[in-house]
Amino acid sequence: MRFAFGTLTALPVRVDRWDRAAARGGMLAAPLVGLVVGVLAAGVGGLLLLAGAGAAVAAVAAVAVPAVVTRGLHLDGLADTADGLGSGRPADEALRIMRRSDIGPFGVITLLLVLLGQVAAVYELYDDGSRARAAVAVTAAAVAARAALTLAARAGVPPARPEGLGAAVAGVLSARAATCCVGAAIAVPAAAAGVVAGPPAALHTALAVAAALAAAELLRHHCVRRLGGVTGDVFGALAETAATTALVVAVLGPA
Repeated sequence: MRFAFGTLTALPVRVDRWDRAAARGGMLAAPLVGLVVGVLAAGVGGLLLLAGAGAAVAAVAAVAVPAVVTRGLHLDGLADTADGLGSGRPADEALRIMRRSDIGPFGVITLLLVLLGQVAAVYELYDDGSRARAAVAVTAAAVAARAALTLAARAGVPPARPEGLGAAVAGVLSARAATCCVGAAIAVPAAAAGVVAGPPAALHTALAVAAALAAAELLRHHCVRRLGGVTGDVFGALAETAATTALVVAVLGPA
């Protein structure tokens, strides 16, 4: 738990161990971190709606909470990954680009489009009038984002560098453990949606999380092929890709 919350959030949790056992437990607990972050995001958005704020303000706040709780870690990883992949350079040069502290044009454009997409999707969910459905969708997106990290930490996914977060967590989980954890990450939000909105909503939420994980896996596969493996930045990109996909698919669900 310390590893999960200490590395995947900016919460004041001290990480005492960086060994493979701690990393294994941390990656298994990643969806739980997403659940906490998602509940916080949904709670802030819902409170603003109750206080009389419009759907747009509540949507911006709900998207801002995960960024604040993670101190922009995943968004930074998304931007760096976009710059590295967008450069078209060989793997070694692309990885050097990703390690720079500045953000290039590919990173800026990607950040802009992803954040706009997330805010627009949450706005539509709030604007539909079903606050409970919107809360479940926001929470499910956060769970999906961290479940994508669990899936990417399974055996057979190599690190692109010998150091860093990517090297610490790459391959720490067996395929069976990762699959079971991801199954729970799909089932829990789906069950919550079923309670608040019925079986059709449960099915659609499960599909949204599954689609989010599929999108993240496509990006992970591309990164491994282009960069030779995963890095901490790639993990951030996977999380944001999954969250955005889950929210967009949620908008397409039943009102």
